[in-house]
Amino acid sequence: MELPLVVGVDGSESSLTAADWAVDEAARHGVPLRLVYASAWERYGGVMPSGSLERPSESMAENIVGAAAERARRRNSDVQVSTEIVPKDPESALLIADNNAFALVTGSRGRGELKGLLLGSVGLAVAARARCPVIVVRGDRAGLAGTHERILLGAGETASRVEAVRFAFREAEARKCVLDVVRAWRCPAHDTVDHPLLAGEPAHQYEQRASAVLDSLLRDAEADHPGVQVRRATAEGPARKVLLNRSAAADLLIIGAQRRHGHHGLQLGRVGHTLLHHAECPVAIVPHESDSA
Repeated sequence: MELPLVVGVDGSESSLTAADWAVDEAARHGVPLRLVYASAWERYGGVMPSGSLERPSESMAENIVGAAAERARRRNSDVQVSTEIVPKDPESALLIADNNAFALVTGSRGRGELKGLLLGSVGLAVAARARCPVIVVRGDRAGLAGTHERILLGAGETASRVEAVRFAFREAEARKCVLDVVRAWRCPAHDTVDHPLLAGEPAHQYEQRASAVLDSLLRDAEADHPGVQVRRATAEGPARKVLLNRSAAADLLIIGAQRRHGHHGLQLGRVGHTLLHHAECPVAIVPHESDSA
């Protein structure tokens, strides 16, 4: 039995957009779709639906997941859809599912969150803690619709990039699209050469190292997925800025994230934070379990 793609729904426009995206994703990979509603969401968000002072009724929860399920079936009747109502806050409801999920999908903002927020608290917390891939559905219309026919992978640190590479090749293969792999590099100030004729040498060395990292990183995956068209690129500058600029031409941006064993706080670096708040396409955070405490 294939693990399901799990998406959180709460009746908000953001969650419906995420559910639509998840239907298409489930169809690409031939996996079932599970719609999860957290019935304690109003306690977590500090608000009540429609100004009510009572907890949402069971019928309200059933109506929300039922409507979401019907919408998913209308979008693609071939996708197997199931629903679940969990009596917990949204973050806990989704994290409970992460050990038995193909991936977790969330919207960029929840029902109880201010419209001005760039990313809701639930999406951020789940992306920073989950043990399976998390996709936060955000971005412009073209990125959401997948019309660029391009996946973007940020080649990050050694400990977190192997799983991200596997995920990226699987995505590109399922979508039959181009996979762009980018490694950002920077030349430290202390390596700068004052002489104008030698000024390019340190930078050239760092660029060569970045290129060598890409060759090593992609060698096995390219052999395993010969049908995937891969385009390598190295770019000078902070990774968060390089990837953010390129997200406008991608349908999905993928990065790795290291999870330290035994550490229960938010585990999301500066690059991840920036992309989850500002990217112009959906963002996938692919975790790697570290043995270090």
